[in-house]
Amino acid sequence: MYQAGDVILGGLFEVHFLTVFPELSFRTEPKPPYCEQFDMASFQQAQTMVFAIDEINKNPHLLPNITLGYQLYDNCVMLGMAFRAALSLVSGTEVSFSNLNCTGPPPVIGIVGDSNSTPSIAISSVLGLFRVPIVQSFYCLKLCFYVSYFATCSCLSNRKKYPSFFRTIPSDAFQVRAMIKILKHFGWTWVGLVYSDDDYGNHAAQSFLQDVQVFGGCIAFSEILPLDNNRKYIQHTVGVIQASTARVVVVFSTSTYLLPLMDEVVLQNVTDRQWIASEAWATSPVFHTQRLLPFLGGTLGIAIRRGEIQGLHEFLLHLRPNNDQRNNMVRIFWENMFKCRFNLGGREEKMCSGQEDLSNTDTAYTDVSELRASYNVYKTVYSLAHALHDLMQCEEGRGPFSGNSCADITNLQPWQLVHYLQNVNFTTGFGDLVSFDENGDALAIYDVMNWQPSSDGSIVVRTVGVVDEGAATGKVLTLDEEALYWNFATKKPPQSVCSESCSPGTRRARRKGLPVCCFDCLPCADGEISNTTDANECTICPDDFWSNPDKDRCVPKEEEFLSYEDPLGISLTTASLLGTCFCALVMIIFALHRNTPIVRANNSELSFLLLLSLKLCFLCVLLFIGRPQLWTCQLRHAVFGISFVLCISSILVKTMVVIAVFKSSRPEGRGAMKWFGTAQQRSTVMVLTALQVAICIVWLSNASPTPHKNSQYVSSKIVYECAISSVAGFAVLLGYIGFLAAVSFLLAFLARNLPDHFNEAKFITFSMLIFCAVWIAFVPAYVSSPGKYAVAVEIFAILASSFGLLVAIFAPKCYIILLHPEKNTKKNIMGRETKKK
Repeated sequence: MYQAGDVILGGLFEVHFLTVFPELSFRTEPKPPYCEQFDMASFQQAQTMVFAIDEINKNPHLLPNITLGYQLYDNCVMLGMAFRAALSLVSGTEVSFSNLNCTGPPPVIGIVGDSNSTPSIAISSVLGLFRVPIVQSFYCLKLCFYVSYFATCSCLSNRKKYPSFFRTIPSDAFQVRAMIKILKHFGWTWVGLVYSDDDYGNHAAQSFLQDVQVFGGCIAFSEILPLDNNRKYIQHTVGVIQASTARVVVVFSTSTYLLPLMDEVVLQNVTDRQWIASEAWATSPVFHTQRLLPFLGGTLGIAIRRGEIQGLHEFLLHLRPNNDQRNNMVRIFWENMFKCRFNLGGREEKMCSGQEDLSNTDTAYTDVSELRASYNVYKTVYSLAHALHDLMQCEEGRGPFSGNSCADITNLQPWQLVHYLQNVNFTTGFGDLVSFDENGDALAIYDVMNWQPSSDGSIVVRTVGVVDEGAATGKVLTLDEEALYWNFATKKPPQSVCSESCSPGTRRARRKGLPVCCFDCLPCADGEISNTTDANECTICPDDFWSNPDKDRCVPKEEEFLSYEDPLGISLTTASLLGTCFCALVMIIFALHRNTPIVRANNSELSFLLLLSLKLCFLCVLLFIGRPQLWTCQLRHAVFGISFVLCISSILVKTMVVIAVFKSSRPEGRGAMKWFGTAQQRSTVMVLTALQVAICIVWLSNASPTPHKNSQYVSSKIVYECAISSVAGFAVLLGYIGFLAAVSFLLAFLARNLPDHFNEAKFITFSMLIFCAVWIAFVPAYVSSPGKYAVAVEIFAILASSFGLLVAIFAPKCYIILLHPEKNTKKNIMGRETKKK
């Protein structure tokens, strides 16, 4: 398509989307490849460029006194044809040149780019050397520097390689991020990937593989669509899709390479798959048929921004063919639209008159309800026009070039236009801002499309959301989920995960040899939690906390100590109070019978002192029960040690009194009692007790016992205990008690065979035997008992030894006082002694 003008803009479009390669027989000269399957949508895009140029030429405020012309080519989805067309645009097609100085403007000053990435890269690599601006506006092209309306390849953002490439469509880097947003929104972490074996597919797939891992997704399979439509490879790809457990398939490809795959999908009846379409085929009408609805219905895709172009529809309907061979594309369109021929060539075909009415047709050419690629073409042309307009407004001496010069419109160089194109900034009639960043990329905004059944059973594409990285709300993805159509029996989005999500309280454990999305869910260990879904690691609870049974929350650890509410604590407290009462009862009995011989024997004062010390032994138990406090920790062992020393020293003095009385009854031992009278007995008890008091003072002064939270016994509990701080101090305290007990036991044992009226030594021997046995057994039991049970063992030892002393020493006397008072006489005691003699 061609129109003359002061300045010519070039264009490359996919008017045919299938290239046929003739068979090579090697017997005759091979025929060139030819194009088939006319694409009405692409022809509409070409006509949109014509419309935009016509509109600019009629605008007195934009490029006044300059007429834009155009020269458009069909690339036929073939690199060789696209490259040849691009070179024709920049070098011209004339056979000879009259101007040997090569002055004047070039054949074209810029190219509205090819709709495929591979041709765009090739073209930009060459044209970039001459700084011919290429502006892409299509969403399937992947290129780096000329004004493209459809090239999205992120590689084209490389300014060093493609210094003159621009595009009005976002690059694939934004496209991939938009698709990742959709996958993440629906929780699809296990997806398949299919892409075409060209620059568009390869670069998009590479970017997708990198980004999908960032959000925690995995690729179940990755298959390449062959460029030669090899059916063997296509069958293999469909087999992989059907066998995979992934229910979501992401496809980066143009419709040209995807059509054979979808034909095979129909043949193999591959259903229950959620297709995610890249922008290259998300709105392609070639798939919107009744045959594909059961397989592609519900497809989600992203498409470039839809726009509206006032007056375009009327312009499209007024198109008419002519005989100019440079406009043969219009004649081909007319023949495909009305199924006729201008030159019948002897065949029985309908003759084209050129006056057929386009308003009676309903094709992608006349449909302006979803202007996406065409809208980008429109913006592309206006970008070049605005750049050219700014170039013409330059004032000499203030220009951007060397010596502050301006460009000469009569000898305009393409590289000069690149400078102004970089700074383009205008708003379309639809309200969209058009500008380019430092890489020549446009602002990233996409529509989210959903393929839904129409009334006639075919597919209709509807907009159900927006992906806008520049959204003022900060919410990049916005979806109208009520408007979504799902092609599944459940009418809900499918599940596409390799492993079901791990609930809180568990963690992922990756399966060996499989992607990270394939894992088992293992419960967190005790003391660890995970409060999020799909946690990779469990978190250790703080020191004073423990995991709850569900392992999803840290709760305060259970506090363990021997409390008064505990059944064991209640039992020991009761025993302590009973022992205290028994001591008090014995004291009352002895007080009431203090003048009887059995009470007065061996110094009744020592008996009362012994009963008092036993009462203190019973009461000190109460210091061991309850939550440990600083004062209870300091007192419990001190009171215990002093009470028992007072008790044992009283027993020791009683034993010594028994021995002294016996010796004084012998002729050789007369006068022994005068050295061990009442004063000496009191002094001995006080001195022995004072030593224990001194031990306690030294211990408490240097290393006082303190409350301590112990988690070593049971990790899930905090055991409150009293840390003795100094093992040596505690050992000396117990050792001193043991020493006095051993001396008492030894003396009582030696005196066990004294005459009956001095038989208290037998009871002391028995009581000391019980005392020593209890405390010898206490040591291993105490060491091996955990937590509060260690305290219980110590209390039990105190109570057992105290009850042993009380019963062994005072029970026989109380028995005589209460049940056999006739024996509680001096005569009876002396009588028994005489009888024995």
